[in-house]
Amino acid sequence: MPPEFQTHLFELPASAAGLRLDQALAAALPQYSRARLQRWIRDGAVRLAGRSARARDRVQGGEQIVVEARFDADTAVGAEALPLDIVYQDAALLVLNKPPGLVVHPGAGNRAHTLQNALLAHDPALARVPRAGLVHRLDKETSGLLIVARTPEVHTRLVAQLAAREIGREYLALVAGQPTGGARIDEPIGRHRSLRTRMAVRGDGREAVTNFRIEERFRVHTLLRVRLETGRTHQIRVHLAHVGLPLVGDPVYGGRQGRVAGDAAQLNALLHAFARQALHAQRLTLVHPGSARELSFEAPLPADFQALLAQLRAHAGAAGAARRASAAGSARGRRRGKARSR
Repeated sequence: MPPEFQTHLFELPASAAGLRLDQALAAALPQYSRARLQRWIRDGAVRLAGRSARARDRVQGGEQIVVEARFDADTAVGAEALPLDIVYQDAALLVLNKPPGLVVHPGAGNRAHTLQNALLAHDPALARVPRAGLVHRLDKETSGLLIVARTPEVHTRLVAQLAAREIGREYLALVAGQPTGGARIDEPIGRHRSLRTRMAVRGDGREAVTNFRIEERFRVHTLLRVRLETGRTHQIRVHLAHVGLPLVGDPVYGGRQGRVAGDAAQLNALLHAFARQALHAQRLTLVHPGSARELSFEAPLPADFQALLAQLRAHAGAAGAARRASAAGSARGRRRGKARSR
């Protein structure tokens, strides 16, 4: 796929005086990332007053600028026709509902059969957009909503919205444990010091903020609604495990699964067989980068998650009925005892 070109000709404003060239260009062309502009400067695609320049060169304001915006296709990742659950699409973006078990980006051990491969088959033009347009990511076994930008300009704007915490992301998380109420977890996250494939709460990590509130209670589990302020790798999984509320099924951070005591063989078998983290990106809100309309999307829980919740509700209902019957029996016994004493 040959590269696409777009030429920008403009004069730097007087307010740019004293800025580095890459800073002045980032202010003048906010639809492109600063990294992309720096690459174009290095490649000689930017002319400052008729000459090539370096990113660190200072500008005076008033210079004529020519930028030959070049969009090369990424040929390292191949297109592969895979089913996509498209919740919304227009010329600017896509919103997808990712199933559990699907890897987002190719990597070691996953060179094909990924969401990025599928996106390139759905829209070959995404080869010119960073990461085939994916604005954020979900872990392999996490299901739910993802945003895909269809042009480099839209990608830059949506990444900026994400960095400014203007994109709302809410998850449903089933945890082992029963918190007394909602909470805000503000703990930095970094790479685990000895287990390099894991993340951990650590003082020298990057800022990470997770909010949760209780959606539904069960006997020894709780369904939480989780809202992210930041988007660190494994953030929800690490934060909830850190406060003693590990995700059901999480093979890395999960620990205990919250085995239910009593007559709960079917439920415990289902909990044991749920071999992925019970985490679903259920709700997404953003401002459309073109129309400025606020968009809101929701995705239903996958079938395995729904089945697990149904079993938890059934068991909680049966246990509650048994407790009420026992309490009623005790009350009748007390009333008969009082009658005999009189």
